[in-house]
Amino acid sequence: MDKETVQPNSWVALRLPNETYRVLQVVPNTTISLGKYGSFPTNLIINRPYHFTYEVQDKREGETFARLRVVPAKELNADDLADTSAEATEPAEGDDVVAAADGEELTLVDESGKVLIRSNREIIDDSARQTLKPEEIEELKRKGASAGKELIAKLLLSHTAIDQKTAYSLAKYKLLKTKKYIRRFTVLPLDVPMLAQWLLEDRDASKILEMRQEMMALVGCWADVHYGGAATEDAGASQGGRWLVVDDTGGLLVASLAERMDILHPKLEENTEDPAATEVTENNNAPTDEMDQDQPQTTEATDPEQKQDKKRSKRSDFNVPYVNRNTLTLIHGQTQPNLALLRYFNYDAANANPSPPYHPLDTNLMDISWLQLLSPDEDDAYNNKPPEATPEEIATWKTNRRGNYHRKRRRWARIRHVVDTTRAGGFSGLAVASTMDPISIVRSTVPLLAGGAPIAIYSPTIEPLTQLADCFSVARRAAWVSSPPPEVESKTAEELERWEGSEEFPINPTLLLGVTIQTSRARRWQVLPGRTHPFMMGRGGADGFLFTAWRAVPVEGKIEARGRFKRRKLDT
Repeated sequence: MDKETVQPNSWVALRLPNETYRVLQVVPNTTISLGKYGSFPTNLIINRPYHFTYEVQDKREGETFARLRVVPAKELNADDLADTSAEATEPAEGDDVVAAADGEELTLVDESGKVLIRSNREIIDDSARQTLKPEEIEELKRKGASAGKELIAKLLLSHTAIDQKTAYSLAKYKLLKTKKYIRRFTVLPLDVPMLAQWLLEDRDASKILEMRQEMMALVGCWADVHYGGAATEDAGASQGGRWLVVDDTGGLLVASLAERMDILHPKLEENTEDPAATEVTENNNAPTDEMDQDQPQTTEATDPEQKQDKKRSKRSDFNVPYVNRNTLTLIHGQTQPNLALLRYFNYDAANANPSPPYHPLDTNLMDISWLQLLSPDEDDAYNNKPPEATPEEIATWKTNRRGNYHRKRRRWARIRHVVDTTRAGGFSGLAVASTMDPISIVRSTVPLLAGGAPIAIYSPTIEPLTQLADCFSVARRAAWVSSPPPEVESKTAEELERWEGSEEFPINPTLLLGVTIQTSRARRWQVLPGRTHPFMMGRGGADGFLFTAWRAVPVEGKIEARGRFKRRKLDT
C-alpha cells in the first residue's frame, strides 16, 4: 500500500495541464496551491492511488475549500477516441480522381455541397476572429465555472472562423486552450527518474552534472549494483555487496544506486501500526471524563514496565548501527556530504542520531571524507577519543552535558568503524559522478576494490575520461611490462597498487582491464515522409560520457604453461 497510494508526509509530483511538474510534500491538514489551477486540501489525495487525474471543482456554497473529482479514463481520452475523419467511401469504377499537385491542399465537398474537410490555405488570425474580450475572459477565469470547461466552450463558440479550421488546426486550438484553462492535475509518485527529469527541466541541471535517466541507468548497470543480501552478525562471513560511491550530484546518484539495492524506501513492516499504540491513540481521543478516570490506573500499571524496557534496550555508545552487507560508502570532500536530494525520499542526512522508525539508509549508507580515507592520522575526529567518565560522574551532570557526552562517543565510534572498514577494502564496485580529476579518484579507490570489481565513472565531458583511458592503453601497458620505471622495481605488489605515479605513468596501467568510453542519449524523433528529424524542442546540454573498466589483480612471479600430450600411434 505504501508504494501504491499517497502516504502522509510523502513527496509527490503533480503533472499540470501545461505539461509542467510541481514537486511538493503532502503534509496532512494543509492546502496545496497550484496557482491559476486552484487550490485544494491535501487530505483529499492522502491514501488515494497514484496516477489518478483530478479536477479542481468550484467551491460549494458555505464551504471554504474546493473539492476534487476523479476524471474517468473515458473522459480523458475522449478526443483521442473520437472519429474526426469523414466516412471513407470506395470510388466507383470510372470516376475521375482529382489529385492535388505537389504542395497543394484541396477542400473536400460532398454531393450536397457540404464541406467535409477544408484546406488550411487560408491564414486565420485567432486574435482577430475571437469575439470574447480579454475582460470577459478574465471574468470567466475568476468565476472558475465548471473547472475551466465552460470558458473553453465559450472560446470555441465565440470564434467566428471555427468552421474554417481543419481538423488538425481545430484539435490544436482546443488543446492549447485546454492546457491554459482546464483545472486538472495528475498525481505521480516521485521516484528517481521523475526526480531527475524535474531537476533537468525545471531546476538547475548543472547541480546534478546534467545526468539524465539513461546515464544513471548505465552507471548502475556497469557498476553491477544490485541487492547484496541480508546482513549477518558473523564477523568472519563474506561481506559482499559493498559499493564505493563518489557523488557530486547532491545525492541523485546515491538515490539511484540505493533504489537498485532496495534500501531507498522504508520497508512496509516499519510503517505498520502497533496495536498497543493504536489503543493508546484511541484512548487519547476519548472524552475528557473517561480519560481522567482511566489515566491513573494505566500510568501505575505501565510505567514500571516501560522503565525496565528502557533500561534493557539501552545499548553501548560504541555499538555502531551499520550492517556489513548491501551497503554504500560515500566518499566526499567536505566536512559533511551533500545529500540534499535524499530528503525527497524522507531521509535526513544531517540527523546523526535518528529516532525510530529507522530509514534503511541509516544503517546501509556510510560516509567518509578524503582526508579520513587517505590520511586518517591527520583527522581529529578519528584520532581524538572522547574522555572516559565513571557512571557516578555522569549521574552528577546536567542533562545537556550528559547528552553531549554520549553523542560525542557515538560519533567517534561511527567514524572509527567507517574508516577502518573502508580502508580494509574488498568492495564490489565503484560508481563515480564527480567534477574531480578521475585519475586521482581511480588512484585512491582502485586498491580498495576486490578482484574483478567493475568501475563506472560518469563525466559531462569526454576529455577527462580520455585522459584516464590513455593511462590504461595497450601501448602504455606494454611499456610498463617491458621497461618498468626504476622507482617501482623494489616495490611489493601492494605498494605498486598504491603507487602515486609519475609523469610517464600517472597510474599503474595493469590495475584495470577492458577500458571503454561510451555515451547514450534517448531522443524523440518526428517520423514523416521527407521530414524525419529529432524534435526541435528537446533539451540541449551535455550528452554525458561513461568510463567503464574492471579491476585486475596483477600477477606475481613468472608464468609457465605446461601440457601433457599422448603420442598417437601412426598407422603403418
